[in-house]
Amino acid sequence: MRYDLNDLETFLTVMELGTVTAAAARLNLSKSVVSKRITDLEGTLGAALFRRNAGRITPTEAALRLAERLRPALTELIAAAESTAWDMDGLAPLRGSLSIAAPMTFGVMHLGPIIARFAALNPELEISVDYDDRARDLAREGFDIGIRIGKMRDKALMQRKLCEDESVVCASPAYLERKGRPRTLADLRDHEVIGYSHLPNSQLWQFQDRDRFVSPVVQGRLSMNNGEAIRDMAIGGLGLAILPGFIAAPALADGRLERVLEGFDTRPLPVVAVWPPVSPMPAKLRRFVDHLAAELHRPPWQAPLSQHPPATTEATP
Repeated sequence: MRYDLNDLETFLTVMELGTVTAAAARLNLSKSVVSKRITDLEGTLGAALFRRNAGRITPTEAALRLAERLRPALTELIAAAESTAWDMDGLAPLRGSLSIAAPMTFGVMHLGPIIARFAALNPELEISVDYDDRARDLAREGFDIGIRIGKMRDKALMQRKLCEDESVVCASPAYLERKGRPRTLADLRDHEVIGYSHLPNSQLWQFQDRDRFVSPVVQGRLSMNNGEAIRDMAIGGLGLAILPGFIAAPALADGRLERVLEGFDTRPLPVVAVWPPVSPMPAKLRRFVDHLAAELHRPPWQAPLSQHPPATTEATP
């Protein structure tokens, strides 16, 4: 039984995008060619991969099982070919494609110029970037690499720490004048806090107490799914916010926000590159990770944060 790699790649693209039309557009093929490749693969396998009904297709159980096993195998096959054909020592021009998933705000504020410089250095490499605050399933969705911020939970992914950011508790001058400045963690119960939709407040509002993290009692009526939106609510005087330094830094530098509770350590935020396990590691991936690490060795947003000396605070109750 022989398999055509084009048929396998087409099958995975249809699985990822959900329609023959979308797959044809990505692969730059006609819909009839995509449909024929799927039909040929089904004939080779002797199994139906999709149910067809009124122009819509739904993957069968066989298709789901095949895709789960095929994705990593095809990724490793392509990586091995690229490593052999396109330079194992990292000196030849990079070719092929690189698909990147990254958080929305961090990507727009800081990754864009970094990726642009990498693209300029590698004019023969096709690069696609998807900004989304959700943690994407890299292998299932066809990404070569993702950027994650915070504690890593997926132990199946390879990873490299690029830098570390800090969480900053802040509020607008108008809010602090109206509600007062919290001096202890217990004071937070008397304030409005702005929540983050992707995390409960008990995980977002954490402070280090000796060798453990504690979650003080907080309350608030506002919750956003994006860090820039949280920052804007805080600038508007609607409550206290706990923000990554890379989001808060510009507003702290120009006085729209002020830091509070600076004597209390928040949970650090590692910025990490992650990718599905593949051996050997493709040259395009290795060189992009090295590029990220070099660019973020001294994070540009941290200079304004260091210009604000810690305020005198009371001890944790």
